[in-house]
Amino acid sequence: MASLASTVPAHDASRDRPAGLGEWMREQRWYTSKGSTPRLERRGGWGLATPEARIETHYVLDRQPRGATLYQVPITHREAPLAGVPPLWRDADGYAYDALQDPSYARAILGLLDSESVIGDARGHRQPGARQVTVTTSAVLKGEQSNTSIICTVDDGRPVILKVFRALHSGDNPDVVVQSAISAAGSALVPASLGYLSGEWFDRSEANGLAHGHLAFAQDFLSGAEDGWRLALRAANDGQDFTERASHLGRATAELHATLARVLPTAETVADDVQRFVAGMRLRADSALAEVPGLEPVRDRIESAINAAMHASWPRLQRIHGDYHLGQVLWVPGVNDDAWVIIDFEGEPLRPMHERSVADIALRDVAGMVRSFDYVAGAVAHRADRSSDADAESWARAARNAFLAGYAEASGGDLAEYHALLDAFELDKALYEAVYEARNRPDWLGIPVTAIHRLIGSPAGH
Repeated sequence: MASLASTVPAHDASRDRPAGLGEWMREQRWYTSKGSTPRLERRGGWGLATPEARIETHYVLDRQPRGATLYQVPITHREAPLAGVPPLWRDADGYAYDALQDPSYARAILGLLDSESVIGDARGHRQPGARQVTVTTSAVLKGEQSNTSIICTVDDGRPVILKVFRALHSGDNPDVVVQSAISAAGSALVPASLGYLSGEWFDRSEANGLAHGHLAFAQDFLSGAEDGWRLALRAANDGQDFTERASHLGRATAELHATLARVLPTAETVADDVQRFVAGMRLRADSALAEVPGLEPVRDRIESAINAAMHASWPRLQRIHGDYHLGQVLWVPGVNDDAWVIIDFEGEPLRPMHERSVADIALRDVAGMVRSFDYVAGAVAHRADRSSDADAESWARAARNAFLAGYAEASGGDLAEYHALLDAFELDKALYEAVYEARNRPDWLGIPVTAIHRLIGSPAGH
């Protein structure tokens, strides 16, 4: 295929941000400073003229008192209106649109990936062996907040999802790096990757004055997939056995970790690593004790459980998912034997990008999924306006046990060897949850607090 850059002329995007951009941004779900007035400074971007529209991508830095955020804001310009899509504004040149609502944008981005073209400071990268596609129609996936995903109908009939990163970060995005590596290994645990778009922008903090990061990522879209959280919540609410699917998920998780350890670097866990991890646990414990006064009577038990991790057996460091729960897995019958596919490898959203890309302990993912089963039981009780539900709690225990048994079976190891460490990671996650719930959903606080008491052996736990 001929390079897109050689067939479609590049357009020199304006060096200034478009008028009215900030007013539109503040109404978007991905804009993080809700209620604030954007204070925008353009830090770069690129432009491309296509037969249908003129595309301009702007990198704009929003300076707010609590910190600055760099956003990627693609816009298309058309001489005639785009049917069914309200314009951002209209001027003497025609109509301006949120580019992600315009099929010409998705078509152009997938073309850049496929041809590995360079347009301004943006570069397309094609996944080796990926199929070539042309977008016919596209639609924005509803409900996302930090990013925007476009579902693309393509010429070979197998839909594609194009994830566009709204908030940009210097450095590699683990969602791209990790899924691309797993896909390249031939694993069906993640949707097959097609490629990604990278870019550069002005940043005084970088040695050469330029930062580099990922702009967009394309992979197969799995039609008919069901979100693991919704699947589990329905099963718990209806009293349906979930142990077989939980066991399959445990095996898929073990396979994920084994694949990551094979295709990405690992390292021995040394004393400095242990001290660093435990120090993080202590910080989260201090935060939870400050936010949830009811935990103060069990402070010593919490500290003892964390200190036990110092003397526990620690596995090797490796890349992990980093924010693993039932909302990050899809049940897709027929894709592989266990029918679980894993998505969204960006890690914890509040952690800096460079921290999300370092090697970690696989048991952190295991603990995250175990906590997710607890939240299913809590959600069932909350729906019924009860503090707890014995049947749902029994369902969660059975699902947790099946998941852990499946993980141990597939990993070939004995989780009993890491019992103290796994408990410490689960406690760490529950303490993090307690802070979140205390600040945002006080009526959900009982879910992590009950888990904290259980994990430290407090009589209040059950």
